[in-house]
Amino acid sequence: MQIVEWKPEYSSEFKKMNIQWLEEFFWVEPHDEEVLGNPEKYIIKPGGNIFFTLDDDTVIGCVALMKMEDNIFELTKMAVKPGYRGKKIGQQLMKHTLEYARRKGWEKLIIYSNRKLENAIHLYLKYGFEEIPIENNNPYSRGDIKMQLKLS
Repeated sequence: MQIVEWKPEYSSEFKKMNIQWLEEFFWVEPHDEEVLGNPEKYIIKPGGNIFFTLDDDTVIGCVALMKMEDNIFELTKMAVKPGYRGKKIGQQLMKHTLEYARRKGWEKLIIYSNRKLENAIHLYLKYGFEEIPIENNNPYSRGDIKMQLKLS
């Protein structure tokens, strides 16, 4: 398995994996449709990135870093295909993403999540994220927890 950076040819897999995950656990919101429908516009061009885990040539997982403001990025759209869950792929993506953000000299990462995703919350806490107050203009109606990791 290897982790690679965004390439336009991965965009359909990025959307498909995230839609599948959202429909399995929640629902697809308009904000999701926008971002997943045009990741180049909403994630890549503003300075973010998307990483993919490949098993041979098959995309099996992904995570995105979406710019919120200078040196502050949202860690978002992490998904692993059902047949590959439980194999620590999320942890590999998390390690890779944090190393990347630190190399870039970013100040912090933000995550919006939901408390029912206990495994995800456990992963975020394991890597040093801390819960912070969630604002009223949270971009996700399903989000009931906001976390941050200070990188510097």
